[in-house]
Amino acid sequence: MTTWNDDDIAAFLKVVDPEDDQTGGGTAAAVAGAMAAGLAGMVARLSIGREGMEPEAHYREIDAEAQVLTGSLLRGGRQDSEAFGAVMRAFTLPKCTDQEKAARSAAIQDGMVGAAKVPLENAERCSVVLGLVRRLQGRSNQNAASDLAVAGALARTALEGCLANVAINVESIKDEHTAAGLAARAADLRTALDEVEAVHG
Repeated sequence: MTTWNDDDIAAFLKVVDPEDDQTGGGTAAAVAGAMAAGLAGMVARLSIGREGMEPEAHYREIDAEAQVLTGSLLRGGRQDSEAFGAVMRAFTLPKCTDQEKAARSAAIQDGMVGAAKVPLENAERCSVVLGLVRRLQGRSNQNAASDLAVAGALARTALEGCLANVAINVESIKDEHTAAGLAARAADLRTALDEVEAVHG
């Protein structure tokens, strides 16, 4: 089941394009999360019917969730690139008159809010991916243990990367209520990650 399109893949290709200096860490983090989800789904499928494993429904459910997350994170990578582009376009708006200055400032702030919201949503998805990996640990095909390890490493790194992008963009949001709300959601994800790492390492 394919849950992405060519535009989503194009965003990933921009990350590795030496001529593109605008598609950066937010997109890369989301793509890493998508790869983690894809690997988690693969491990789940490879665990179906194995002796000593959970019932098939357990792995089917994880695989279905993983496929949805793969698509949503690839789209999230594209959306992150688009959000950054909106900020850059806002900075190019004219600022000769007071009206133009006000419009430019408002556009920049709208862009910054979007540039913080998108990686936050991607971070939330990456947290779910990490949860899928945890559900498979100790209850999956050991022949795919290295694949599951990579999925976990990618999911953690993706989550960290998304949160880093939230933090840097929140700093530029002038509306204190909006900034605080976004920062609080990011802090909750950080706390949850730290708690999981403390238990599982």
